[in-house]
Amino acid sequence: MVQYPQQLDTAFAALSDPTRRGVLEQLGRQDASISDLATAFGMSLTGMKKHVAILERAGMVTTEKVGRVRVCKLGPRRLDDESTWIASYRQMLEEQLDRLGDFLEQQKGSQ
Repeated sequence: MVQYPQQLDTAFAALSDPTRRGVLEQLGRQDASISDLATAFGMSLTGMKKHVAILERAGMVTTEKVGRVRVCKLGPRRLDDESTWIASYRQMLEEQLDRLGDFLEQQKGSQ
């Protein structure tokens, strides 16, 4: 079995949820408090805190306490390793499709 860095697993797990992807999109536009995010996504404060904690562990979000409010912003991770993995997977799939195309052309020619 192929072993991947834990960081890759953590990032893909964080991105697997549509709410967390939405949070990243919203934070890409502007910083927001956890309360604002909870309201925007129609969920409880506790639920949003859990989503933010997962994104924070993955390095995709940082939080800072400002007075009584916890403000979220995009974190330092830019997903370079994940992009590299996706590109190599895409290349592998394209090579398989090319081989299939070659095989089909050979079969068409032998009829």
